[in-house]
Amino acid sequence: MFLNALKYDEKDISNCGFLGFVNRDRKRVTGESIIKGIAAQRERGNGLGGGFAVYGLYPDYPHLYAFHCMFQFEEAKKKSEEFLQAYFNIENSGEIPTRSTPQIQNSPLHWRYFLAPYREKIKKTETEQDYIVDKVMQLNKHIDGAYITSSGKNMGAFKGVGYPEEIGEFFRLEEYSAYAWVAHNRFPTNTPGWWGGAHPFVLLDFSIVHNGELSSYGINKRYLEEKGYECTMQTDTEAVAYLLDLLIRRHQLSVEMVLEIFSPPYWKDIDKMDPNKKTHYTNLRKIYGGAMLNGPFSFIIGYERGLIGLADRLKLRPLVVGKKDATMFFSSEDSTISLLCPDAEKIWRPRAGEPVYGFYYQ
Repeated sequence: MFLNALKYDEKDISNCGFLGFVNRDRKRVTGESIIKGIAAQRERGNGLGGGFAVYGLYPDYPHLYAFHCMFQFEEAKKKSEEFLQAYFNIENSGEIPTRSTPQIQNSPLHWRYFLAPYREKIKKTETEQDYIVDKVMQLNKHIDGAYITSSGKNMGAFKGVGYPEEIGEFFRLEEYSAYAWVAHNRFPTNTPGWWGGAHPFVLLDFSIVHNGELSSYGINKRYLEEKGYECTMQTDTEAVAYLLDLLIRRHQLSVEMVLEIFSPPYWKDIDKMDPNKKTHYTNLRKIYGGAMLNGPFSFIIGYERGLIGLADRLKLRPLVVGKKDATMFFSSEDSTISLLCPDAEKIWRPRAGEPVYGFYYQ
């Protein structure tokens, strides 16, 4: 079934694995390395979710939004295309190439659309990106059996039910080239293992892969719904992609400040700070309390400036970073970085709550 939602009788220990690397000089490489690297973390998943976020994917369409869609059945595709044609000029579209892979079963239809909004339909009170987000939310909520799984420019997400190396083979990722690759190996615990629920979660150019779980999900979800976002993918990680869009794009906060909101100091530590810092963090926690993330987590965040790694305030989930020349690596395991880059200049483990930035050269 499209929604391959499994029911668990007891809670399993959260696991998951991820890997990402960014060529900060924007050198494009094929997907072979990321598939090889994430396959080395196979034991961190259970075959119920694998996926990839890819930046620099569509150099022939750099100014168009690339919508990757999943359709459970033909009627969902038909209704979705009617919806998209009403709001967008579709310059090109087609089925996302796949190959027969024995381990991948019951796949939905995978389609992509390169499109631009009709300028005359954008309200004076909204931006072009507001328009895109609104239409993505509408389609995902109101068309049964249809999901837009990525909607950025010159990037895309490929994901599904299976181990990540199987998903990579299924989507023929070795045939693509890009300058930043992120992979995820899922071990779902409290949420279903289904095609749309695999990581990464993407909105516009923001992507997120996650190891752990968010005990704050209920608060985060309600906070987002008050701002017009619809959480439809049945997993906590989706909320982080929407929070990134809300705080960075709509509220125009710096990415550094957003990460302070996600993983702020404890109140006991804030009380010991000098007055300026104390006021800063007190205001952040009061104003953006609904966006604070609690629970064990480590993330790789992707967006137009590059990749970021972040772990929670106690570092209850692993995060390892490596560097070699213009390339930065983010991983659940240092062995994976050593596999892909045996002569790395440096491999280190960031402190709890300490973000690491792999931004492109300016």
